[in-house]
Amino acid sequence: MRIRYMLLNAFGTGGTIRTVFNQAASMVELGHEVEVISCLRHKEKPNFPLDERVKLSGIVDNTPADPDAPSPGVVARYRAWERGRLEKFSGSVVPSGEFASEAYNRYVEREVIRYLKSVHDGILVTTRPALNILAARFADPGLIRVAQEHMNLGTHRKDVRKAIKKHYQDFDAVAVLTERDREDYDKLLPGTRVVRIPNAVHSMEQELSDHSNKIALAAGRLGPQKGFDMLIPAYAKIVERHPDWQLRIFGTGKNKADLRALIEKHHLYNHVFLMGHTDRMDDELTKSAFYILSSRFEGLPMVVIEAMTHGLPVVSYDCPTGPADVITDGKDGVLVPPKDVDGLADAISKMMDDRDLRSSMGAEALKTSQTYAPAAVHPMWEDLFNDLVRTTGKSAAATA
Repeated sequence: MRIRYMLLNAFGTGGTIRTVFNQAASMVELGHEVEVISCLRHKEKPNFPLDERVKLSGIVDNTPADPDAPSPGVVARYRAWERGRLEKFSGSVVPSGEFASEAYNRYVEREVIRYLKSVHDGILVTTRPALNILAARFADPGLIRVAQEHMNLGTHRKDVRKAIKKHYQDFDAVAVLTERDREDYDKLLPGTRVVRIPNAVHSMEQELSDHSNKIALAAGRLGPQKGFDMLIPAYAKIVERHPDWQLRIFGTGKNKADLRALIEKHHLYNHVFLMGHTDRMDDELTKSAFYILSSRFEGLPMVVIEAMTHGLPVVSYDCPTGPADVITDGKDGVLVPPKDVDGLADAISKMMDDRDLRSSMGAEALKTSQTYAPAAVHPMWEDLFNDLVRTTGKSAAATA
């Protein structure tokens, strides 16, 4: 089969990128011809490792210009002028409520649409609402088209849900991460094939935590979704009882200055650390004693499952959706009512108090993570692709 995965930015740091890279690697290992297409490209190499057999290409090149390159000719100057003109306008296809809508200016939309119209064979997998809507409207109907959803339906804004209802029916399949979300999409898209396939962790061969280091870890984009603005005040409530513990928050994002101000406000500068991006998250998880998820909403929180592969228990808000699909409260972690700052503080303090509890819950967390091993999840994708070939009558083979 020829399989193409389309991402907004394969050179970023989001969990969707890592899980798509994992899927692509598994498919190429099975002998398929696999390509990852990044709508945007701003650097030469991605942040996450990608199997060298998987082709990686970009549509809109934002890499810095070579200062030693010769002066552009007339055609190149005109194209640059035209690009600059179109980039001033918002896109006309992607709903403004899409979380990354600002990335889809008129120029980006035009170039992505041109690419979609140029592809005429194999399987196309698009990975967020904006790309799904563009593919439903402009990709060749002769392709096997699969829409991936990495966020739950309830978190999408009204204009996005309206577009989903209108356009997702044109897909051969819509893949979601949790059973609850599958039920919601089934109700919204009667007659459309909706399947639940969770994301897989990148490896099960991880070094386990011994739960002795007094480090709690959280990670994610520094924005409203991840709820670090609630986690920091929660931590302030327990710091006097646990002054020798650290909270390390990994990630980058637009709310960094606001979160740093919160740390200063609560006098936590010796206890809470904004660590930035790391290429060694597995090492950081191994060094930690437990993981904290403070999100307002999720799809399927992969970093939680990856923490579990290190034998880490998880303290998490029971936000929609994902945490309760992974964590069994009191067994491999603790679920706290959404946005309950006091409850989150109590659960964190309880975990800090008891190493035996961390160890026992961590052992159960490791068992839970087995469900998300690549060997368990990725065959679901090949089975889906094979079944779509059989049931749609379309070919997934590459053409000359």
